[in-house]
Amino acid sequence: MTYPNAQPAPSLDAGRLWAGGAATAVVAALIAVVGVLIAAGVFGLTLLGPPQVVGWWDTLTGNWAIFAALAALVATAILHVLLISTPRPMAFFRWIVGLATVAAVAWPFAAGIPTSGAIASAIIYAVIGIAIMSILSRIAVMAYNGG
Repeated sequence: MTYPNAQPAPSLDAGRLWAGGAATAVVAALIAVVGVLIAAGVFGLTLLGPPQVVGWWDTLTGNWAIFAALAALVATAILHVLLISTPRPMAFFRWIVGLATVAAVAWPFAAGIPTSGAIASAIIYAVIGIAIMSILSRIAVMAYNGG
């Protein structure tokens, strides 16, 4: 039986979503590199970097870049799952990434590093989180037809 006003089923272009996620990972990594170069390199601040992700890369800048890229890819995976499984996926996505960003911003202040370094670290984490959320939110709209 057909319905006269039936809407086509929503569809997800997973290739477009993941291509956008990969590009977002590059942007997030570059934000981290620029942030660390300015805060630590120019101003000489002590930053609270993310945990070392890759054992063979122990530079502060490289570790931030890898962590930011991985965060964007994890966010893409979460977004993908939400788009195919939940009602109002973008609301959940924004809450998840928003709360993760708030936690990352608060972390340097709880770690006991000098206040100037904590502020700089928090700003870098905030810019990375905001970029990931805003870019992937727009990509989701483009990749998800009818959602």
